[in-house]
Amino acid sequence: MLDYTDRHFRVLIRQVSRHALLYSEMVVAQALHHGDKSKLLSFDPIEKPLALQLGGDSPELLAAAAEWAQKWDYSEVNLNVGCPSAKVQQGRFGACLMADPKRVADCVSAMAEASGLPITVKHRIGIDNHDSYAELLNFVDTVAAAGCQRFIVHARKAWLEGLDPKQNRTVPPLRYDLVQKLKQDRSDLILELNGGLESLESCQTHLLWADGVMVGRAAYHHPLQWNRVDQEVFNDLEAMPARASTVLRGILPHAERWCASGGKLWPIARHLVHLVEGVSGARHWRRGLVEAAAKANAGPQVLEKACLQLEERGL
Repeated sequence: MLDYTDRHFRVLIRQVSRHALLYSEMVVAQALHHGDKSKLLSFDPIEKPLALQLGGDSPELLAAAAEWAQKWDYSEVNLNVGCPSAKVQQGRFGACLMADPKRVADCVSAMAEASGLPITVKHRIGIDNHDSYAELLNFVDTVAAAGCQRFIVHARKAWLEGLDPKQNRTVPPLRYDLVQKLKQDRSDLILELNGGLESLESCQTHLLWADGVMVGRAAYHHPLQWNRVDQEVFNDLEAMPARASTVLRGILPHAERWCASGGKLWPIARHLVHLVEGVSGARHWRRGLVEAAAKANAGPQVLEKACLQLEERGL
């Protein structure tokens, strides 16, 4: 979800659900070690609960990153062992680490020792020809013994050669049955399901056996589709399903602070194009927002105007 789940989108989706755990974009531990920590780690407090997602294979660098996560008041630290991109493989992290459970365990152990935050791991059910259930079970057991408190399992294996990241999200078949078997065989572990979950109803079906679910692109492209999560999953009976106008009005204070600090409006506005869909005039509203927000001098007043347009239509 690189370039998707940045701080601005997280503020948007927090207007949809007050309770769901949000994840940062993947931050490479080495980049954090050498780079601008404020730029890489800063977030709006409204985003919490928020997990810092890390990439890397160095126990030392990941331990330092986990320590920084605690200092910056993240809710947990997540190690990404699921990304199949060629660039990530070149850095020796992501899904290719599934071939080295001991290395992942060493990383988790170092992170847990350096930080008081929960350490979780997101991974695939296998990679390339290392896709047997026995290998999956060995990976989970090895990493759990090192202190991992929760596993988020993408129910597809990854082909590291021959498929690009987009194809790896669709071509390998979903194997929910393997994740369900894993939960049955390791009932003491917290296991969450990821992959192919396109609706709240689908999530609720799997929540009958899984400890949780992770939703990525379906939440990005259809944010209001998830506006009953707080009521139906988190049992918050006082939560009102968000509308497009209430989401946009909730973002305004964040936009005002961002622009006042010298930020441009477009990094915020670009996430809003999926907020209105399936109604008459949606395309016209999106076009007007994009054209106005893309101007060099665009400010929060653009969002205020767009919000008023939605409110006038009861959206």
